[in-house]
Amino acid sequence: MSLSDELAYTSAAELARRVRSRDLSPVEIVDAFLERIEARNPGITAFVHVAAEDARSEAKRAEREVMAGDALGPLHGIPTAIKDLNGLKPGWPGTFGGIRAFSNFVADRWCPFAERMERAGAIHLGLTNSPVFGFRGTCDNYLFGPSRNPFDTRRNTGGSSGGSAGAVADGLLPLAQGTDGGGSIRIPSSWSGVYGFKASAGRLPHVARPNAFNGSSPFLFDGAITRTVEDSALALTVLAGYDSRDPFSLDEEIDWLGATRRSIRGMKVAYSPNLDVFPVDPRVAEVVATAVRAFEEAGAHVEEVEVGIRRSQRELSDLWCRLIMANLLLNLEVIKERGIDLLGEHPDDLPPEIHAWIETGKRMTIHDVIRDQAVRTEVYDAVQGVLDTHDLLVTPSLACLPVENADDGNTVGPTEVNGEAIDPLIGWCLTYPINFTGHPAASVPAGLADGLPVGMQIVGGRHADVDVLAASAVFERLRPWQDRYEICRKRETALPPTG
Repeated sequence: MSLSDELAYTSAAELARRVRSRDLSPVEIVDAFLERIEARNPGITAFVHVAAEDARSEAKRAEREVMAGDALGPLHGIPTAIKDLNGLKPGWPGTFGGIRAFSNFVADRWCPFAERMERAGAIHLGLTNSPVFGFRGTCDNYLFGPSRNPFDTRRNTGGSSGGSAGAVADGLLPLAQGTDGGGSIRIPSSWSGVYGFKASAGRLPHVARPNAFNGSSPFLFDGAITRTVEDSALALTVLAGYDSRDPFSLDEEIDWLGATRRSIRGMKVAYSPNLDVFPVDPRVAEVVATAVRAFEEAGAHVEEVEVGIRRSQRELSDLWCRLIMANLLLNLEVIKERGIDLLGEHPDDLPPEIHAWIETGKRMTIHDVIRDQAVRTEVYDAVQGVLDTHDLLVTPSLACLPVENADDGNTVGPTEVNGEAIDPLIGWCLTYPINFTGHPAASVPAGLADGLPVGMQIVGGRHADVDVLAASAVFERLRPWQDRYEICRKRETALPPTG
């Protein structure tokens, strides 16, 4: 077995231990993962830019520091990747989700994820695929095409952090950046069979300009997608912490790794099979209903509840689209001021769904905005009402199994589930209501249905991130999922037909 194959599914925590013990060098690790990316990425389009020369240079520097006995960061020599949306590193390209007009864009600043990961010793291998402006729960665009699911390459990884989730599932690296404005960490984690944790609002810095407050409506998050809960905790150790550029940033020390060793005995777990209003595919529902019982084995009390959401799922998905649109309209203005008029000169770079919502956004009044915040408050009160009397709220992450990829660069989700019409952009995602509220949440691999991954969403109380991590780690110990990656490992690496 080659070193590339041997290390493919090794956790970041284990790789870091082996670097510190000098059992493996950063150069060996980076070369092994670059070899795997070269062989396997063409079949799934997880990476859209591979910075092999930069990565090898950084690996040599990291190796010199090991040999010199220098102090090493917690992720010293560990490969990672940033998302081609708002993942920025000076001198690197970026297309903000496969927008053709940005084919020659070069970043001149850092995003917090890239900055903090590199400070901790991690080595960025490249950029991962995303849909245009991250505005959907699938991963596809006109420039690079869809990210293909390593469990079945005819199907989508989910989005918007679909390239990152696909890369982690296929063993192209142990962890990668995800961002989450409606579930974009948890959605692809669910469909790609990996672990995605979204911290409480303010726990990880969200730095945006010219509007420093754009991360609040809905709450926008940064984070990591991993295969193990321990690796997620390790990433949080690096990524979390105060940043004065973020007006919501929390200044609090958390023992993230310690949380993964906590018991959940005596916890009260509220189980909602559908958040009251979402149609859920029976195959998904069955997997999650079985998986939630693991918490009873761990000594928690599980109780099925009604959350108290009274709006229809279509009202809620439309609300999410309107809230996101305010930020998008400002971004389009800023981009135009910097010389790229997407709406005037490059309208075909944006899918029709974005154009439709842009027109809706332009017609909105201040009264519409205030009414939307009132509806959002209803959702917050319902979710918080459950968490006032329970430690955790558990739901399916998504209402359906992974969809097949389109061949036109515009893959969307289903238009109906169980015969009920839904918004194909995000209406099948039980994740975005938690972006309305800002609670911590994770998607854990709950099982397989028809050979495809199903995720279970675990939501914690406000700022109770450690409860979500603890429950995730307990579930991983009782229902380990690592063996499922054999499906990905054994896949054919040739590019499959579309559709």
